[in-house]
Amino acid sequence: MAHNSKEEKKEDYLFKIVLIGDSAVGKSNLLARFARDEFYPNSKSTIGVEFQTQKMDIKGKEVKAQIWDTAGQERFRAVTSAYYRGAVGALLVYDISRRLTFDNIGRWLNELQTHSDMNVVIILVGNKSDLKDAREVTTAEGKALAEAKGLFFIETSALDSSNVTSAFQTVVREIYNILSRKVIQSQELQKKDSGRLANGKTVVLQADENQETVAETKKGGCCSA
Repeated sequence: MAHNSKEEKKEDYLFKIVLIGDSAVGKSNLLARFARDEFYPNSKSTIGVEFQTQKMDIKGKEVKAQIWDTAGQERFRAVTSAYYRGAVGALLVYDISRRLTFDNIGRWLNELQTHSDMNVVIILVGNKSDLKDAREVTTAEGKALAEAKGLFFIETSALDSSNVTSAFQTVVREIYNILSRKVIQSQELQKKDSGRLANGKTVVLQADENQETVAETKKGGCCSA
């Protein structure tokens, strides 16, 4: 079946993703490694908020991930609380060589869930996996916490690039999958309503926020005898 040029055109999605966790766990270097393939061994603590936009290809669709990096220090909490708004994904980062940063994960989760507008896709990230001799948090502990809280889990090293891209891609891919399922469910509901109301004719129902549902309905094929 031939596709017209509009159908072949890539969609453009923008997902806001936040990096959270204690100060000096490596949030900024994770972002620098992912976005620019850079690492700053003497980087200073982030003050306020910074963000990078990174394009990714997910199942043939162009997705822009707008990744926000925030200060982990308590004294900047007033700055960071508002920045959760609109986030659909989060990397919750701790340092495998500092147990206190792992012990604080629960507090960060509570803050994220308090200030975010919706259900956020969260991956728990044990960073600095290159510091094997200084490890204070085992991989098994990280996995167990993630399973208990219903989070994805990965260990990364911004220093040697290990799993950095995978961490970001996991979040973006899952957000895209959730969005796709919602669109499909919306289309299925419209197809059922169209068949019932029009008896074989396509009816364009009032669109929700997503115009794709209308476009799909217009293609027809939903109401065959």
